[in-house]
Amino acid sequence: MADGVDLDPTATLGPGTRVWHLTQVREDVRVGAECNIGRGVYLGPGVVVGDRCKIQNHALVYEPALLEDGVFVGPAVVLTNDTFPRAVTPEGDLKGAEDWDLVAVTIRTGASIGARAVCVAPVTIGRWALVAAGSVVTRDVPDYALVAGTPARRIGWVGRAGVPLVEDAEGHWHCPRTGAVHTLDDDGLLRDA
Repeated sequence: MADGVDLDPTATLGPGTRVWHLTQVREDVRVGAECNIGRGVYLGPGVVVGDRCKIQNHALVYEPALLEDGVFVGPAVVLTNDTFPRAVTPEGDLKGAEDWDLVAVTIRTGASIGARAVCVAPVTIGRWALVAAGSVVTRDVPDYALVAGTPARRIGWVGRAGVPLVEDAEGHWHCPRTGAVHTLDDDGLLRDA
């Protein structure tokens, strides 16, 4: 662990996890094994990070976010936690912890969030999905979907290697890097073949 890390004594880091300078890991955070937490990252109270995740510099992961195994969070990504944020109550008093209605961003196994993207809670990013840099995600992202824009919309499909899939005849999709084949189900969602 680098100098200047603010690690709460109730937080746990798995074996082989590295944390860079100026990062704050709040109370009850659980980070799995073999993770890389970049410089200036904020992990809010109770955030859960799976094994082999990479959270790049200056990402803000607000509670109660859940990141499953193998998740990539790019530089300056923000995972929000309040649908209707306000600094003060309706009476004009400064809000305290008890005044917040926290909601989560959930990122499923293998998904990647590009640099400076914002995920507006509550949303779930599906397995192996890819959120393009600078996107604003306001609704759930299906497994293997490639989404981009503000608000983010599906513009294609990606495989586990993260590269766009190529459509073959008869609705099959394949990964040009790994050769893995996928098919669309009756709901128009990509599934492993």
